[in-house]
This record gives sequence, structure tokens and C-alpha cells, in this order.
Amino acid sequence: MSDPLPSILNLFLIALLVLMNGFFVSAEFAMVKVRGSRIEALVETGNKNAIYASNIVRNLDAYLSACQLGITLASLGLGWLGEPAIAHLLEPMFTAFGMGPVYVHGISIAIAFVIITILHIVLGELAPKTMAIRKSETITLWSAALLTFFYKLMYPFIWALNGMANSLLRVFRMAPASEHDSAHSEDEIRILMKESNKSGLIDNTELALVDNIFDFTATTAREIMIPRTEMICLNANQSMLENLEIASESMRTRYPVYNGDKDHIIGFIHIKDLMRSQLTDTISVIRPILAVPDSTPISDLLKRMQRSKTQIAILIDEYGGTSGLVTLEDIMEEIVGEIQDEFDQERPVIEKVDEMEYSIDGLMLIEEVSERFGLDMDRADYDTIGGWLYSRVETIPPEVGQSVEYDGYVFVIQETEHKRISRVNVIKLDLMVEGEGA
Repeated sequence: MSDPLPSILNLFLIALLVLMNGFFVSAEFAMVKVRGSRIEALVETGNKNAIYASNIVRNLDAYLSACQLGITLASLGLGWLGEPAIAHLLEPMFTAFGMGPVYVHGISIAIAFVIITILHIVLGELAPKTMAIRKSETITLWSAALLTFFYKLMYPFIWALNGMANSLLRVFRMAPASEHDSAHSEDEIRILMKESNKSGLIDNTELALVDNIFDFTATTAREIMIPRTEMICLNANQSMLENLEIASESMRTRYPVYNGDKDHIIGFIHIKDLMRSQLTDTISVIRPILAVPDSTPISDLLKRMQRSKTQIAILIDEYGGTSGLVTLEDIMEEIVGEIQDEFDQERPVIEKVDEMEYSIDGLMLIEEVSERFGLDMDRADYDTIGGWLYSRVETIPPEVGQSVEYDGYVFVIQETEHKRISRVNVIKLDLMVEGEGA
């Protein structure tokens, strides 16, 4: 086969076609992987290439078609020009060995095919693809202007090819990929945050905040409340001096006030009003208190407390009685973690005694205990581990030392307070058995 072009020009065209193929492959993978939000952020800084890239991301199907057209043209060009050109360079070498023309041509074509295939796969496909995946933002910005020019140049062909492809997609009831799917579900965001944390892009505090925010809307007031039995209240029928004595012992800022019993909360008193007042009548300094069902999501409760400009709310159960109270601090702790003030006790909710034993607060939620120890505990009737254990011990009221075995663990009553289980020891059962066997 005669070659109409000089050999050097042929080699140059082959290299150009391989680079062209690599350009479109890298642009294709980069535009699919790049984050649209990052491109938009660069647009706001005035980055000119980002403006082109933003248009590409918003019209993904059209520019993917442009890349496919470019890859196809480059591949066809390599097939049409590459093999004959390489074979033409190899034929003189094999002819020098005295081989016949038929053998020379066949061997040269075979070797040329292998060389072109390797160049096409390695330099035109694999290397650009890997670069695009690792440097998607850089390559998207670098290729955006040139790809936009190619798209406009070949628009009639791309429009026709896109129309045929979209018609085929409609047969299968599928929509074209017109733009990046920039929205992420809650689970996807959690995974992204965890991966970013592993990579060192965000710290543990930021990761915990995001997790807490997602859990925030699913948490009800009942789950974080101070139970009725733990509420320290003042009596509207007692004198200011008597109530001041109660307040001085408990060291709180705000106190619910009841009339008769805790099911009849009529308001609350701020400690500064209690200490400054010269009156003997408690009722005169009572402020209104917000009352909501204990099933209220804490996200809704927070909004109501903000509107009411209050930091304390009474929770009402399904029977109309008082089930507990929630403060603004309790709600904020669900996002930022435990907030200790000068009056809070420092004892943590969960303490590690040793490798086989933990001490946990009786008010710790069953859901949290299950997650911490890998259990599947029934949470239908009780919210806290203290309530769960209370229902399973043999005597009422419960006594220190009583225990319940459950799914490889022993739950032992460590402390009680006013007939309530306030502290629980959790011991891994198989470790106990091993220790006894030794």
C-alpha cells in the first residue's frame, strides 16, 4: 500500500490523534466526577475557566456527546491512518531479512496493529482516565474552554446524535443526564463526612456536629427530658423564704412552680427574682411557662421556645399529666454535646471501669445503650436503661446488686435514688465466664 503522506507527518498525526483521544477521555471522566458546588464556588471568584465548566456541568448530556464524538473521530483516525503508517515504517526492516512481500506486509500490519492498540489504550484511555479521576477539578477547568469550542464547532452533529440517543432513552422511559445530580441524601452526606474525616479534611468535632444535626429532627422532647421524678419544683403555697431554701440546696436557675402537685404546673420562677424579691408571696413573681406534648420533636420545640423567648418548657403526657421538663440547654446539648455549668455534676453518662465493665447513667436512652454495646434491646415500653432494668428485676422497689442477663451482658443495679435506678453496671458475660473459669 502506497503512503501519500511523508512518514514524519504520519507519525505527527498519529501522536496528535492519541493526544486528542486522551483529551476527550480525560474531559469526559473529569466532568462526570467533578463537584458542581466547587465549580460554582470558583465562578463566584471570577475564574473564567470555571464559567465554561459551569455551563458544561449544567448541560452534561450534550457535552458527554461531544466527548464521545471526539473519542470516536480520534479512534477512527488512528485506525485509518495509524496501522498503514506504522506498517510502512516496518516493511523495509523485514524486507532486509530477505522475507517475501506477502510475509513482510502481514507481519508489519500485525505489529503495527499491536503498537497502535497499546498507544490507544495506554496513552489514549487508561492514563487520561486515571488523571481525570484524581484531578477532576483541574482537568475540568483546563479542558472547559477547548471542549466548549469543539462543542460549538460540531454542534449540528452533536444535536443530531443527541436527538437519536434521547429518542432511544424515551423508549426505555429514561431521562437524559441533563445536569449533575448535586443533591445528596442524609445517608450519603454522612458517608461523605466520614470519608472527609478519614482524609483529614474535617475534624472529629465537625463530624460529630453534622451527625447530631441529622439526629436532631428525629429526636423527641421525651427522649431528652428531665423526668418528672427528677424535677425540682417550688410550691406556690409555700412562702418565699421556704422556696428560697429549696432553691439554695439544688442550685438551679429556673424552677417550675406547682399548685398542689407536679401535674399542676402554673409557671416558673427565675432564681434572681426569688433572691431579689422582698415579697413573701411566691405567686407574685411567677412567670408563664411553655407546655407541650412530650412527643414534640425538639426541632419544633426549639422554634416554640424561641418565639416564646423562654428557656424552659413543661412536657405533658398523653393523659394530661406532667411527664418532665426540657430546658434550652438540654436541646443545645443534642447538637454540641454536654454543656457543663458551674452547678452541673461532672460525672459522665458512661464510665469505663475496665475492659469488661462499664458504669452508665440510669437515664441513658435504650437506643444509645443498644448502639454502644451492639444490642437490639426492646424500646417499645421504656425510654431509659433504668426503666428497662426496673421492669425486669424481681422486687419493687429495686435494690442495689440485683441483675439481669441479656444477650451476653449482665446489667447490675449500682445505685438507686428515690426508688429510681440511677446507675447501672454493664458487664460482658463471656468475659465474666472466662474469668471464673480461670
